[in-house]
Amino acid sequence: MAKPDDDFTFLESLDAEYDNEPDNPGWRQNVYNIIFKSDTPKGKLFDIILVLFILTNIGVLLLESMLGPDSKYAHLFKVLDKIYLVFFTLEVLLRITCVKWPGRYIFSFYGLIDVLSIIPSYLEHFFPETHVLMLIRAFRLLRVFRIFKLVKFLNESKRLLFAMIRSFRKILIFLFFVLLLTIFLGAIMYMLESGSNPQFSSIPQSIYWAIVTITTVGYGDVAPVTPAGKIVSSLIMILGYAIIAVPTGILSTSMMRESWRHLPHYALLPCPNCGEKGHESSAVFCKNCGAALYPDKKSAENAQTTQRSRGLQDNDRDTEDFDPPQFI
Repeated sequence: MAKPDDDFTFLESLDAEYDNEPDNPGWRQNVYNIIFKSDTPKGKLFDIILVLFILTNIGVLLLESMLGPDSKYAHLFKVLDKIYLVFFTLEVLLRITCVKWPGRYIFSFYGLIDVLSIIPSYLEHFFPETHVLMLIRAFRLLRVFRIFKLVKFLNESKRLLFAMIRSFRKILIFLFFVLLLTIFLGAIMYMLESGSNPQFSSIPQSIYWAIVTITTVGYGDVAPVTPAGKIVSSLIMILGYAIIAVPTGILSTSMMRESWRHLPHYALLPCPNCGEKGHESSAVFCKNCGAALYPDKKSAENAQTTQRSRGLQDNDRDTEDFDPPQFI
């Protein structure tokens, strides 16, 4: 069996369906269309049945936790649990069997949810005390987005996830800076308050106060009493709002860049016949008069070169300047 393409990235691995459709038509293709594609009648019916099983399974789990293991319905709960376990196990096995790359599916975002959702049920038979782990099944509610083919909401959730991953390094550096800042502020408050305030008995205790204050939580269990300490604490409170705004701005910028990536690129050259502008980069003929946009080979090659130079890179734009596409 051939290996997946080299350009398969971590972000793409989050999607169980990315380049994972079976090559040859047959029963695997039919099963794939039913299980992974909601735009067909059978696929939509399968998703509806799946979500009904998920919701009723979680409802039974909650009801069982309320009534307790010794209730008169305990036997019924065990029977229902076995039915759910068989259904979800068959579903996972079918998903693994019908895809082109089973390993890619298993380690995708939805694949991990599928696998984790059935493991607790098997663990419960061997280790009854792990019954709480069955709450992992609640994560299967993420598949609700697939019932009505809510592409818009599904894509937005993916873009948010990708934006968080792409901005993770910047946010991590910022959090490291905040950590150093809280240590510094805790040391200052210890020097200002330790002589007259027993609540600031050590630098770690002062760091705890700095974290509570800078995150605007404010438990109130530790408070400064000296005038200098109150002034510094006031500045820290104001600084806390700014610290919250920084990662929000980083994530917002990353989300905007992620949204620009999904917008169509537009050709730079106008129509040579009527001068119409704003054609998509993949257009061959004018949308106004129908004339060829690139009547000769040289202009077509120039357009392709321009299109490639303006293409947004999927994974390497994390440190580049934000450059939205130009509309003419």
